[in-house]
Amino acid sequence: MDILDEIVIGKRLEVARLKEAVPLESLLGFGERRFGSATCSMRRALEASQSGIIAEFKRRSPAKGWLAPEAKVCDVVPAYERGGASACSILTDTDFFGGSYDDLRNARNEVSLPLLRKDFIIDAYQLYQARIMGADAVLLIAAILTRAECEDFAAIAHQLGMEVLLEVHSEKELSYLNENVDMLGVNNRHLGTFHTDVDNSFRMIERMKSEAGSLTNAPLFVSESGISDTSLIKKLREVGFRGFLIGETFMKTADPGAALTTFINELNG
Repeated sequence: MDILDEIVIGKRLEVARLKEAVPLESLLGFGERRFGSATCSMRRALEASQSGIIAEFKRRSPAKGWLAPEAKVCDVVPAYERGGASACSILTDTDFFGGSYDDLRNARNEVSLPLLRKDFIIDAYQLYQARIMGADAVLLIAAILTRAECEDFAAIAHQLGMEVLLEVHSEKELSYLNENVDMLGVNNRHLGTFHTDVDNSFRMIERMKSEAGSLTNAPLFVSESGISDTSLIKKLREVGFRGFLIGETFMKTADPGAALTTFINELNG
């Protein structure tokens, strides 16, 4: 069993307990006010941005251990916004990434940036959760879903007013693309082994363009993980990427917001 299998097994147990404690009907009642609120387009924010950086808030990584165990959303995420992030990714998985549902709720109260709920979505229940917590977009990971599940979840996310970032790691997972995918992300980190290879984005880009070209609305391309220098972003932009999800590069520093500011200044310099 690899790490991803272990994560998914734990996630299924977690969601089952949540659904038993707070059935969907009750959850919808609690979140009625949130469903009437507008969301912010992450895709449009990335398209309009010179940097395209999705700054991530995470305390822990299964591969690297604790990065910032004491980090607080109220300190880091507003600093990301001030530093020029185009959007923020908020880890809500507790067991493996040290996140929480409160992290996303608190981030929503602190910033107006588009917020991505980053978690291991294996049940539609989590999509309703995401909307109630204030997410503007959700991550769907091809490696843990069937194509039918991916299509269903993407459609539900759109019905709830959220955008979809579909994450793939290999060319065969591009078959998960559908009309409700707003952003297509290549994870340069294999979720089973957590080995990182940034060249994966360059290997995948031509097939991504080919597959996306058959859709009515082609998704925006995002490169995820392993990005630590501005020269790499410039090369990725040249081949067609417009979003860049970066977490550890910032979170492992004493001041993630300042690290982001320095990074963007160098990128735009």
